[in-house]
Amino acid sequence: MDTGGHPAVMLQGALVVVSASVLASCASSPVPSPRAPNVVLIVADDLGWGELGCYGQRKIRTPRIDALAAEGARFTQFYSGAPVCAPSRCVLLTGKHNGHGVVRDNFEVQPEGQLDLPSSEVTIAEVLRERGYATGCFGKWGLSAPDTEGHPNAQGFDEFFGYICQRQAHDFYPDHLWRNRERVELDRAQYSHDLVADAALEFVREHREQPFFLYIPFTIPHLALQVPDDSLAEYVGEWEDPPYEGGKGYKPHPTPRAAYAGMVTRMDRDVGRIVDLLAELELADDTLVLFTSDNGPTYDRLGGSDSAFFESAGGLRGLKGSVYEGGLRVPLVARWPGCVPAGSTCALPAAFVDLYPTIASECGASEPAVLDGESLGPALRDPSLSTRARPLYWELAGYGGQQAARLGDWKAVRRQMRKGNDRIELYDLATDAGETRDLASQRPEVLAQLRAVLEREHVDAPLFPLTKKEK
Repeated sequence: MDTGGHPAVMLQGALVVVSASVLASCASSPVPSPRAPNVVLIVADDLGWGELGCYGQRKIRTPRIDALAAEGARFTQFYSGAPVCAPSRCVLLTGKHNGHGVVRDNFEVQPEGQLDLPSSEVTIAEVLRERGYATGCFGKWGLSAPDTEGHPNAQGFDEFFGYICQRQAHDFYPDHLWRNRERVELDRAQYSHDLVADAALEFVREHREQPFFLYIPFTIPHLALQVPDDSLAEYVGEWEDPPYEGGKGYKPHPTPRAAYAGMVTRMDRDVGRIVDLLAELELADDTLVLFTSDNGPTYDRLGGSDSAFFESAGGLRGLKGSVYEGGLRVPLVARWPGCVPAGSTCALPAAFVDLYPTIASECGASEPAVLDGESLGPALRDPSLSTRARPLYWELAGYGGQQAARLGDWKAVRRQMRKGNDRIELYDLATDAGETRDLASQRPEVLAQLRAVLEREHVDAPLFPLTKKEK
């Protein structure tokens, strides 16, 4: 499979930690473990799969995440749950793809929040808490208002600190954040990312003696372009950097490229702080670390971003909001000493929908009968595995109505469904990762297989119609 010229395996913004009992399962002669594994899941916000050094990035420095990849595995064909924030997070937490999930697009509610994840959904946090885990979420939630059934505390998380609302998260110097259900007033001199990172570190310290699940949905590098001076200084003057004058709700910045790079490197630094704390507390050898992102990089030049300059999508077609590879394919880095072979790459097609069954199975938790993914446990232990049993599926009601599915190396894309389009594009990702050659007319038998997947995996949702005919 063509990996877009980048030798590393994809891992975008997610961090998973698993401890001693899981390590025992990796050994040829299992040793009794004193406790269940820990899990830490870090998800970056709008980080493209080409924005890490281990995926070929040449301008932005990410030494700590690159070190994780060198000590573990890089997944080269890993995908987010959706090409935009809220539905991707819904997939991650519920294990259901967009055709079955409740939240299938961004859906803002006033005065603060998004469409609720209903209480009927069983999240990965709930099944782990049922197993006795301490559970914490630190960062951007995006699946409820401040005091509703979708709130993190009502969805399995004992502790929450960060942004409830995605729109509020467009400002890294907000006037408030939320600690559980309590509004925490800020003086607008505090960088929210730093506060979130510190809270996550404190959670690890507090729960070092018990199994824990730590979910860290960082807001970097989502716009606006804002970063403290020490991180900005690392890049000012490195390139020509025309100022961004502001607009479309985003603040101006005199050196937007330096700001963007500084944000990513600051996040990388805090991933390193988490890894260092695990080592300090003697948890490193008991820990599986996964790093991923919620979707592809943002639209070029929006808010001062410059995805073309940084080659953020790694040569893939499309950006955030698109079901082409550039909008969906993200990094996934996995480090698990003694279990995941160091310096390895894995070409297995996989996605957010697989993380729920992976975490549940590795932690010995019972999982709901209806999940759309499959455990990546075998691939973590043997990264040479490259085939999966289930197809991958995505849809998005926004951007005109879109569907995509992957079966083996074949990818189907259908766009502009709200305008009545029924034509399906077909790409062979093994020879055309950039999706430049539509083979629908040449391979009708493959097209028929993937059309069946698109039709079978979609269940109508009144709030998120894909076509004009859905009610």
